[in-house]
Amino acid sequence: MRYGATLDVESNTVSKVPTRSPILERLCVTQSLKLRPEDTSPVTVVALHRYLADSGEAQQQDDSYSYDVTLTDGVWRAKCFLHSSLNHVVHKNYLRTGTDISITQCSFVYNERRLGHGYLCIEDLTCRTDTCTVRTYDKDISALPILVKHGMERTISLQSDVPLQVSRKHYLPLWNNDDPDGEMWASEPLSENTVLDVSKITFLCNLEGQFQNLQKPFPLLVKIIHKSRLRYYGKYGLNIDYPYMTYFEVADQSGTMSLVLWNDLCPEFYQRLHEGTVLYLQNYSLKRSYLNRSRPHMDHYRMNAFNSVEICLNPRKPASVITIISPKSVLPQWGLPEISYRFITRSELNQLSNNFVCDIIGLVTFVGRVERIRCKKYWTYRWIHAVDGTSDLPLIIEMFSSSQPEIFSHICPMTYLVCTQMRLCHVNGGLPYLTSSCETRMFITGYHKGQPYVSDPKVKSFIQWTKTLKDNVILQKTTLGGYYSYPRAPKIFIQSVESASGDNDNILSEFETLQYREHKRVAIQGQIMAVQFIKRQMSDKSPCQTEEPQVVSNILWFSSLTGSGVTSWESSDWLTQKLSVSEHLHRGILYEDSISQRFMFEEKNSLLQWSNLHPARFSPEHSRDPIPPVAYPGYYRITILGVNRQLAVDAAYVPVVHPNEPCAVGLLQDPHGNTMLSCLSSGFLCPLSTDAKLEGLHVVCVLDLCHLGGDQVEVLINKVYKVTEVSLQ
Repeated sequence: MRYGATLDVESNTVSKVPTRSPILERLCVTQSLKLRPEDTSPVTVVALHRYLADSGEAQQQDDSYSYDVTLTDGVWRAKCFLHSSLNHVVHKNYLRTGTDISITQCSFVYNERRLGHGYLCIEDLTCRTDTCTVRTYDKDISALPILVKHGMERTISLQSDVPLQVSRKHYLPLWNNDDPDGEMWASEPLSENTVLDVSKITFLCNLEGQFQNLQKPFPLLVKIIHKSRLRYYGKYGLNIDYPYMTYFEVADQSGTMSLVLWNDLCPEFYQRLHEGTVLYLQNYSLKRSYLNRSRPHMDHYRMNAFNSVEICLNPRKPASVITIISPKSVLPQWGLPEISYRFITRSELNQLSNNFVCDIIGLVTFVGRVERIRCKKYWTYRWIHAVDGTSDLPLIIEMFSSSQPEIFSHICPMTYLVCTQMRLCHVNGGLPYLTSSCETRMFITGYHKGQPYVSDPKVKSFIQWTKTLKDNVILQKTTLGGYYSYPRAPKIFIQSVESASGDNDNILSEFETLQYREHKRVAIQGQIMAVQFIKRQMSDKSPCQTEEPQVVSNILWFSSLTGSGVTSWESSDWLTQKLSVSEHLHRGILYEDSISQRFMFEEKNSLLQWSNLHPARFSPEHSRDPIPPVAYPGYYRITILGVNRQLAVDAAYVPVVHPNEPCAVGLLQDPHGNTMLSCLSSGFLCPLSTDAKLEGLHVVCVLDLCHLGGDQVEVLINKVYKVTEVSLQ
């Protein structure tokens, strides 16, 4: 595929787009068009779609994905292809749904291999992130007609939920690869009243011995006792339409075995199959298991586990036949096992070994914002605190997306949370936390009905405890969103684990490559050259917002500690050192998105949208009111000069001012010298007048970076080490 013939730029420069002509209609009638920003009308982004790139062009730019953008001008909707050179505006969340853009260069691309197929390619644009014209339209955007260029009526992808690049069959989620996304993922239950002949079934225990000589296998009658997250294995050059697979653990009266759902069957069945579902399987195949793959912990079932082979369900060669049996048709004489759990309470946590696998239930009191980690692909995760009444301390939970986006995005304080197959992680000198695995499933209020765990004794005990609680009391202890980092950096900095560097290029690269909501932890060695206390301006508070007594006391305490009249400090040679600095990153700003909010039921939808990732599709409910500004006393802005004295970085530091803050949980509260350095090391507040002790002191600063979208990059100090606290192992 190539771009169509390009007309001369000079002859195609339009002096003024007529306001009476819809801009999208005008763009589509030309072969190639270039406009000045002031001469184009805005269009609104209503959807962003991501999928595996169709050509090597994106590969050369170290990005294996392409993007389709759906736009509207209030008259038409149009699906356009975003040129790969513009992918970075999506990565940084400049280009996002619900905001306006101005298209300054585009061309119409014809598919040379298919007659009547083509689309508009956006080659340059200007983002107008502060405006959204679609909010002024007095009409349903989804009801607007799709703009199709005359002669291109065969381009079905313009009007359906499939990519414009014809070799791709489906879209991916915008921010990760693990969630089902789009219309192809069937979720409605299948109503099957098939009469089954169970007299010819075989048992799982027979499959290991028959593996080598199995020609046409006998049917299986099994129950799903565990469901894992979805796995996407697509890559450039792999010619598989739906490169998905997922593991289930199934059981019959003889034992348990892994079952793998492959490719096209995942969109058809993944959201229809649940723990407790009974299946009648035909035309399956067997293969050797991958011994090194992760598996759910199943010891508490006390059943035979047949791990040497696994059942494969394929869309073809052979085409497997999957029959979902209605619960009312399941007979006791089939001997299918009951689903079992291993719930533990917070009071039991400290006595359990590291990597212990368990299930938990708790009342959510804190939910962190959704962040991303880049590995071979992006993972999305959030931190959660939950209480269960057995301890004054909460369960600290690191929850990665588990292919349950409808649940993951709706976790909020005051909900009952159940997480299965969680792994325990002990922290040296801190509180243990639980992290999810590929096998974790989660459930919140509204999804518990009919789940097998509702009859578990510890679940029943938890429900009885919640009946003794008063909502208004618990609400005072709930928070949502904002900066949260756990576990904190260790007492001793190990240079082999986190490389401390003042190298200009390395640090700059970390900032430049950071993408939307990506979290990184970096370290820089050097000197602290300046400290400034930035007092929050309270005048921008919402008129209807009143300070809570606890917040007022925190502010008074904060003010008393900084009330010596000293609001800033600079090293004696900072003015001289500034002259040799080649790059100064002025990132020491505390953004509203960095501060957690008190949870309120009346603001629930707005708070959830604020703490989640930006949506891939615009809808009226995403037009949330601004979040009321939160009350906080202020923060420190710290200037760090790299050891090579070529790079300076401004970072924000927010000390913990009350033990009820989410960041205070698990924070060591050992007494310290009440100096600025000990405050930066411990996380607790201290007077600013002690800053002079930083003069000439070499330190290692551990920084938490998070891209908040657009130009906002959060840079917060996690911990500061003296040289004597650094290990060179």
